[in-house]
Amino acid sequence: MKLIADRLDRISPSLTIAMTSKARALKAAGKDVIGLAAGEPDFDTPQNVKDAAIAAIQRGETKYTDVAGTAALRQAVASRLKADHGVEFKPEEILVATGGKQVIFDALLATVQQGDEVIIPSPCWVSYPDIVELAEGKPVIVRGDENMGFKLRPEQLAAAITPQTKWFLLNNPSNPTGAAYSAVELKALTDVLMKHPHVWVFTDDIYNKLAYDGFRPATVLEVEPRLRDRTVTMNGCSKAYAMTGWRIGYAAAPVSLIKQMDKLQSQSTSNTSSISQAAAVEALTGPQGFIEEMKVAYKRRRDMVVEMLNAAPGLRCHKPEGAFYVFPSMQGCIGKTTKGGRKIETDEDFCLALLEEEGVACVHGAAFLYPGYFRISYATSDDALRDACTRIQRFCQGLR
Repeated sequence: MKLIADRLDRISPSLTIAMTSKARALKAAGKDVIGLAAGEPDFDTPQNVKDAAIAAIQRGETKYTDVAGTAALRQAVASRLKADHGVEFKPEEILVATGGKQVIFDALLATVQQGDEVIIPSPCWVSYPDIVELAEGKPVIVRGDENMGFKLRPEQLAAAITPQTKWFLLNNPSNPTGAAYSAVELKALTDVLMKHPHVWVFTDDIYNKLAYDGFRPATVLEVEPRLRDRTVTMNGCSKAYAMTGWRIGYAAAPVSLIKQMDKLQSQSTSNTSSISQAAAVEALTGPQGFIEEMKVAYKRRRDMVVEMLNAAPGLRCHKPEGAFYVFPSMQGCIGKTTKGGRKIETDEDFCLALLEEEGVACVHGAAFLYPGYFRISYATSDDALRDACTRIQRFCQGLR
């Protein structure tokens, strides 16, 4: 009898985590490595949020909570969605999970059956297709062209929808590109969705607060309230509040779906950490000025990285609207050989050689279903980014 279930053959380990682990191993072995592979803010969690967690421990709030989250946190989520987007939810329409990834698992495993199709614009976060596959669904990948800012056009969405389409999954702003949809751009997509009442919408807004140059990413229900009965709005505290390790994600959706996601979660992780939930209440309801401070630093870093990468031979880097990633093309390096003698035939070859020869860790574009590119996270210090981009320039200059 085979031990490992066949369903695991349909998925792969996270390639972003794999590259980060490889970089850590090289660093532990004494190599000078600059890690730009992980999507994690380098800022510390705000002090008021940490204080709220400590106070919760001292009050003895260390017991199980409702699977869907504490009443205080669900109300805080509803209030934050109202303040940020003008969309009203009741606490019973909110589910708190152990990070945004669990929200996606809960929603898709609760709804997707064998053969159901999920439309995913690419480049896309590495976990989306695998979660769909694990749910026995079919990822339908629709490519967003660089000359359109890596954004999906409404005619592409319309062409991808079939009678088997169950979900349209949108990440706005995007990981890995930082591409963000304005209200006008998003309305063009929701106009298409209004013509197909059998398609549900999952909007991953985890980077929604991180946008620059006055750009404001919209969210689906903000531009098309009539989609409310078939939309899941997902967000969390990881990126905007520098709380990745606290593991807080949340969903707002119709009660009928929230109840099924709650049921699924009750048989997996049950509730999220009670202490993390107390911290999240403070993050969502307390002072929000910390986010603006982060955005100033991220914008400065983005501009520097884009400029330096565009000065490297063979690279071309689009300036994104949001998140904290850039997604440069390395197609001008294909077919060349590094100083160390490695032939660059793919984006993965490029990233592995860059790590081994210059000690810069990034993630190849094929991991995001978009070969010929690579992702860099600029959520690290200015000095580290400047050093890393100088090494990338040197690496590209040495290609023959």
